[in-house]
Amino acid sequence: MSYFAEIDASGIVKRVIVANQKFINSGKVGHPKNWVETSYETHEGVHKLGGIPLRKNYAGIGYTYDKTRDAFIPPKPYGSWVLSEEKCVYEPPVPFPTIPEGMTARWNEAKVGWDVMILDW
Repeated sequence: MSYFAEIDASGIVKRVIVANQKFINSGKVGHPKNWVETSYETHEGVHKLGGIPLRKNYAGIGYTYDKTRDAFIPPKPYGSWVLSEEKCVYEPPVPFPTIPEGMTARWNEAKVGWDVMILDW
């Protein structure tokens, strides 16, 4: 069994199911051309079990399938973030800071940087 993502005419993922290729080809869940195989084990272009990565990222609802890159790309979280061509994920223009234990950081789009704060347990 494999994972398949249903994509619309714009390449947006509508749902992800577990099926085999024969079932997808049967047309029982819509036209087979609307389904693209995805790998649960693939993230940022790496297969976490050492296998061959498939389409850069596991598809999720709202992701975009880019035919040119043959990749699933998550939604852009902030306007200032840029797409990593290698990983096909959006990354902040400022790297995540090194923070002391007991603190965390949150992206602040207004200042295009990270706010470091104390964890509030």
